[in-house]
Amino acid sequence: MRILYYNWADYMDRERRGGGVSVYQRNVINGMAAQDDIETAFLSSGLSHEFLRRKPHVITEDGGASPRYTLVNSGLLAPSHADFGGHAQLDDPATEAAFADFVERTGPWDVIHFNNLEGLPANVLNLKRRWPETKFVLSLHNYYPFCPQVNLWYAEREHCDDFHGGTSCTRCLAAQPEPRSIRTAYAIAWTFARTGLGPGTWFYDRVFRPSMRMAWRSLRSLMNVRRRRRMAEPVRLVAAGAGAGASAQPLQGGNVPTVIPAASDEQARIHPTPSSATPAEAFARRRARFVSLINAHCDSVLCVSDRVRQIALHHGIHASKLQTSYIGSAEAGEWHYTRPRTTFLHEDGTLRIAYLGYMRRDKGYHFLMRALAALPAEQARRVRLKLAALPGDSEAMNLLSGVRGHLAEVTHIPGYSHDDLKTMLADVDLGVVPVVWEDNLPQVAIEMHSRHIPLITSDRGGAQELGRCNDLVFRADSIDAFHRVLSRLLDGSVTPANYWANAIAPVSVQSHIEELLQIYRETP
Repeated sequence: MRILYYNWADYMDRERRGGGVSVYQRNVINGMAAQDDIETAFLSSGLSHEFLRRKPHVITEDGGASPRYTLVNSGLLAPSHADFGGHAQLDDPATEAAFADFVERTGPWDVIHFNNLEGLPANVLNLKRRWPETKFVLSLHNYYPFCPQVNLWYAEREHCDDFHGGTSCTRCLAAQPEPRSIRTAYAIAWTFARTGLGPGTWFYDRVFRPSMRMAWRSLRSLMNVRRRRRMAEPVRLVAAGAGAGASAQPLQGGNVPTVIPAASDEQARIHPTPSSATPAEAFARRRARFVSLINAHCDSVLCVSDRVRQIALHHGIHASKLQTSYIGSAEAGEWHYTRPRTTFLHEDGTLRIAYLGYMRRDKGYHFLMRALAALPAEQARRVRLKLAALPGDSEAMNLLSGVRGHLAEVTHIPGYSHDDLKTMLADVDLGVVPVVWEDNLPQVAIEMHSRHIPLITSDRGGAQELGRCNDLVFRADSIDAFHRVLSRLLDGSVTPANYWANAIAPVSVQSHIEELLQIYRETP
């Protein structure tokens, strides 16, 4: 069996772009290498651009457990917010032709597994017509087909459960990207890398990268002022269902509303977004087109949590395409070397909780700090917090200062690596995953759960599915609901036994690979 994997970031990217998906892709390709009669290759696109040869083309990269290729000069930039809602996210004939030529030249492939569609025009899915025997598989590691910001997180401040026919998208970004400037920066970085001045060199790390970061921060500051002025203006909302692929009713809890089928792929192909369309209509048609292409041409759509499956169904992906497939993690091995605690409370009546990750609003950091600061003094004196995160901006650090002296103990670890986890989590009773966006399945949740550390989670995203313990799930962004969970823990009415009663074991990389192979072998 021959399998071609795609993601916008190379899983061996020297700047470590692509986050957890790159780690996942590396694990899968390395695992597939141990399988008999399995041949894999990998393609990335959207980050590599050059000055001299502007036509999209594919080059071969060195290294890796299987052949690696890069599509250079894609008509669209990656990640998605670099070219927010650009038309090329749907159609770009030159990029589609380069992709098709590459597949024809290196194929035939039994499976093309898209771990994302960022970096390629969505219309490449139409190539299924040319290769009907090739199975098209799409994994939803984020919400890119429905949201050009990829995370259904509006204006970097709140969950987006209704895009108001595309109107919300027109007001979403704090700083509107300038694709031409970004493409130029990518081309400069590409040139440096090809001449030996790429990531890891003094020039790149100490001069080029800081300069780019400073320019971006300056632009964000300027655009933030403009956005605040714009946000103060009244909003003219388009009817919620206009042009959308699904009804725009809010998705609450685990309930899935009835969806309105998207326009057929043929309709979307014949009737592209007209030049006279308003920006809101263009965003609405973007969503509808993505949904119709996926429904028409993908054999399987893999959702990394059941919550993701519900959201995809809500946005119009056919139920027959959708399948929950928890990703395999190397952390799963810790499950066999650790044991559950018998109680959450220590002899002095205190509780030790941990927050891992980033000091970001969407991750729930700001919410958590405010919720802990609002704890009654009697309860606060019984909570010890371990925070492992790189220092944030002044607001984030001020929030941290606000809980010092209020809680029994606050330990801040300024960043960590996977090698630190065993020691760092040795005395932790519970992990807190307070996300306020629909975080598909946070890696930090898997890291702690795999070590038999129960999780307090919000009701958004997939983290709640690991323990399946309603007693430790609170309504996202509700301080009162979070306090009720802590009260049940501090009075002893919820124990580790409650959490582990219905918890699922983490999925190993090997088990996940076996599941993928079964999916690949099913008849399209």
